[in-house]
Amino acid sequence: MSRKKIVLFAVTAALLGSMLTVLAAGALLRTAGLHGDDVLRLFGVMQFIQMRYVNAPDTTALIDGAINGMVASLDDPHSVYMPPEMFKALRQHTEGSFGGIGVTMGFKDRTVRIISVLEGTPGAAAGLQAGDEIIAVDGTPTSEMQSEEVALHIRGEAGTTVTLRILRDGDEKDYTITRDIIQVRSVRGTMVEGTTIGYIRIGSFAEHTGEEFAGEMNRLAGEGMTALIIDLRENPGGLITSCVSVAEQVVPAGTIVSVIDRDGNAEVYQSHLAARQYPIAVLIDENSASASEILAGALQDTGAGTIIGTTSYGKGSVQAVLPLLHEDGLKLTIAKYVTPSGRSIDGTGITPDITVARSRQDTRDVQFEAAKQYLTEHPSL
Repeated sequence: MSRKKIVLFAVTAALLGSMLTVLAAGALLRTAGLHGDDVLRLFGVMQFIQMRYVNAPDTTALIDGAINGMVASLDDPHSVYMPPEMFKALRQHTEGSFGGIGVTMGFKDRTVRIISVLEGTPGAAAGLQAGDEIIAVDGTPTSEMQSEEVALHIRGEAGTTVTLRILRDGDEKDYTITRDIIQVRSVRGTMVEGTTIGYIRIGSFAEHTGEEFAGEMNRLAGEGMTALIIDLRENPGGLITSCVSVAEQVVPAGTIVSVIDRDGNAEVYQSHLAARQYPIAVLIDENSASASEILAGALQDTGAGTIIGTTSYGKGSVQAVLPLLHEDGLKLTIAKYVTPSGRSIDGTGITPDITVARSRQDTRDVQFEAAKQYLTEHPSL
């Protein structure tokens, strides 16, 4: 074969190989729902910035910004890109220990409210109260931050300070608070004085909530418990696995919750409890969200518990947390959930069986008293 033919063959083979590569890449992109012009726009802009921006950019920062922009375009307050500090704070919170001030927050309609203040924490010592609206953190308006950013700015190393601007009853006031290590035990129980009614408060669904709940149930049973109040008020939710672990101890055999993805595929969580052991009253309010609504919905739909209080928050979606490669992470809404009867409570919440509203002017816990009265009047299963 002549040299000219060899060169021509090599060039043809190279071109053919390049075409096949391009076609294969195009097919792969189409499979992922991408179009070639979209990819060209993305990488074209990145290359133009790298080549022509007045200051040499950090490529990693560009990629971080692109990921953040993609997630923000979903217009979903529960889906968020988490830089390393934010991702670390999330992990610490679900593990039950973190540096902070000891408050739980609720996020709705672009407002941030304190929904509970843990006893013995810096937030309690400073005088923060449930219902307070946080309008700024260290001078930055919360309206300019995503929910996870607010939490990140409030948390921090023990011994450092954070200043919150609080709106309460129409008045604004700054609170400068020194952070501390917050050890969170998500479950606490006691016997209601003068009765055989047990009371268990679940503050959130963290990694060990199921084990803590089992421990309190066993302890109260040993003290003669014959009925149970489960307090889910101001509980913002947490890990669905921990919620299911609690539900398996109080919801009779059958469906606890069904998690449904966008293709209609359902992952069904089941209880295998032969029968409930006690009459149960469940306390909820407008700040009971997500996993707490799953538990309340399962108890209501199966008839295993009577729901007392006010309509819950209405967060019926499920998020997955994906660790990325730079100590950062992604929290993404991947599914909706429905209660055992097939109800979706997203945006509507759980409606109580017995509606009892609280008032700031009334120092009595009228919802707790209603639950105690109900169980006293309905002592049998």
